[in-house]
Amino acid sequence: MKSGIMGAASALALTVGLTNAAVADDCGAVSIAEMNWASAELMANVDAIILEEGYGCDVTLVPGATETTFASMSERGQPDVAPELWINAVRVALDAAKEEGSLHALNDAPITDLGEGWWVTPAFHAEYPELDTVEKLLERPDLFPHPEDPSKGAFIGCPAGWGCQLINANLFRAFEMEDKGWRLVDPGSAAGLDGSMARAAERGVPWFGYYWAPTSMIGKYEMVLLPFEAEWAGSENWDECIALSEQDCLDPQPTSWTMSEVETVVTSGFMDKAGPAASYFENRVFPGDVMNEMLVFMNENQALGEDAAFEFLLTHEEIWTEWVSEDVADRIRGAL
Repeated sequence: MKSGIMGAASALALTVGLTNAAVADDCGAVSIAEMNWASAELMANVDAIILEEGYGCDVTLVPGATETTFASMSERGQPDVAPELWINAVRVALDAAKEEGSLHALNDAPITDLGEGWWVTPAFHAEYPELDTVEKLLERPDLFPHPEDPSKGAFIGCPAGWGCQLINANLFRAFEMEDKGWRLVDPGSAAGLDGSMARAAERGVPWFGYYWAPTSMIGKYEMVLLPFEAEWAGSENWDECIALSEQDCLDPQPTSWTMSEVETVVTSGFMDKAGPAASYFENRVFPGDVMNEMLVFMNENQALGEDAAFEFLLTHEEIWTEWVSEDVADRIRGAL
């Protein structure tokens, strides 16, 4: 009986080994860009674990950033995957690469509820639910007294030198906020911007200003993004005025914020070898609130991408198991 059991175990091990080898043959070596911000770091490590343990891929993570990663993928075909590529910065060249077939977008919304804009604290939103758009709130500068001049409202913009500083300054003019009683506040630095939001949220003081998601700050303080009543005024107004310096934007028009677009982009080489792993990227969507939750976890625990990826896979099985087949999910569970 003992020899029979051992023989069965050996046969099972051989079967599993052959199955994993077959999966690996289908996938092969895959390089994934680990971009230099937290959400992309998390996504790259989640992708690495799932591809290695679920599909038998041999994964390498390579450092990346939006423009440098795109250039390398376009010109050299490496890395194979950019999990979180913010395409506004590379749209024209990316469209051309898609047209010629060298790059492919397997997912045009890998994270929900992302983007830039103007936010308020949840406490303020609950106290003044009627001020539920930017334009309505702009009529009440008295609710956000400037620390140096309480007769004016304080709108917290971007630090000098950031691209969003120009955008916020031009939108400030487009909506005639100075005439309405507002002053544009330069927070001085990323720490200054975060600190102003944190102090207001923790003290129950109203705060109105620029930020973006997904981020740990938005997740931690559950900030509320206000929609614009103004319709999108077109790319000419945005690209050739709003996004430029004040002297190059003489007549900014009121507009909603430009849509932030993120895609999971892969090379044609990946498509040739990926097999079933390609369908994983097509299905892989992180809910915005969960992504923010994970960014808070990373921030508060000083967790790197790999640690955060295991935390996500262990605590949000109900999400990632929807991205893969049951047999793939079983292999991943076994590895965890």
